[in-house]
Amino acid sequence: MGLKDDNQSGEVAGTVVEFMEVAITMIVFLKGFYPSAAFERRRYMNVVVQRARHPELRDYIHSAASGLLPFIQKGLVERVAVIFSSKDNVPVERFIFKLTINPSSAALVEEGQLEFALRSFLIKLSVSKSLVKPLPQNCRWEVTAYLRSLPQVGSSKGELWIPTDTKQWQNPPVITPVKSLNSEPLCLQLYLEHPSLSQPHNLVKPNAAHEP
Repeated sequence: MGLKDDNQSGEVAGTVVEFMEVAITMIVFLKGFYPSAAFERRRYMNVVVQRARHPELRDYIHSAASGLLPFIQKGLVERVAVIFSSKDNVPVERFIFKLTINPSSAALVEEGQLEFALRSFLIKLSVSKSLVKPLPQNCRWEVTAYLRSLPQVGSSKGELWIPTDTKQWQNPPVITPVKSLNSEPLCLQLYLEHPSLSQPHNLVKPNAAHEP
């Protein structure tokens, strides 16, 4: 891979990370986890989106998204999840972004084309209220990355991510597709996961998830 291809791949990864920051904010707003006054309307990719007003919330979402960049660039990130859990760390709903970037074809796509494709995800999120479930009392949320392999100890920004305490479902979840993109250089799927009706209460902790 040449220097130009490396630069193009980095630009694609940067655009995806920027998109993830906006999408995560929209999901938290959509769930009503905080009062609507905690957000303000902005435009991104010519779409009306939400931006967190509170500095700590905004910084957390920004650090979670930007912390993904070196791992996305290396092709390590398989899925990014926004997980809403009960007070006992049992997931009640997961928004999953499953992604693959093909570095060899990154130079073949223009930034405007990629933004147009990602914009459709933001539009779909803005009208997805009917797909989500009500949150329980005293719930929590986190951003979790599922990696294809663990980063090397001491790698850049690796210290920003720690193993998550959120438990895993033992039975396959109920999946609701939201939006998908299958093209070069980016393949991206967004879907919802909910526990199956037969889900037992004795859940297990994950061994390959990380959170900021």
